[in-house]
Amino acid sequence: MLEKAYKEVALGKTQVYDWFSHFRNGELSLADQPCPGRPSTSRTDENIARIRKLILKDRHRTIDDLVDLSGVSWSSCQWILSEELQMKRVAAKFMPYVLTVDQKQSRVDACHELKEH
Repeated sequence: MLEKAYKEVALGKTQVYDWFSHFRNGELSLADQPCPGRPSTSRTDENIARIRKLILKDRHRTIDDLVDLSGVSWSSCQWILSEELQMKRVAAKFMPYVLTVDQKQSRVDACHELKEH
């Protein structure tokens, strides 16, 4: 009946049985349970501060340079830059994701100026 009513968005039979067993066992939360695993040892506050200091000293550094200087793995260094420090590479230089209102307006003005010429 559910498949007729909701077509492809209906839960499959196996999913219904899984949810039923969860609720029958007293699990009323829909949130994911914490997964066991080894905690990250390179995404620490110390390493984040070290990467921040290195990148603010010279924004032209590559991730490979930061890996060599900090001792943090490449993927953790990239994660710290993008997720923790909210930075991305722009023209071979790391910049914050969010621009101020003045920075946005100056970019719009520059584009209008270029379009007129």
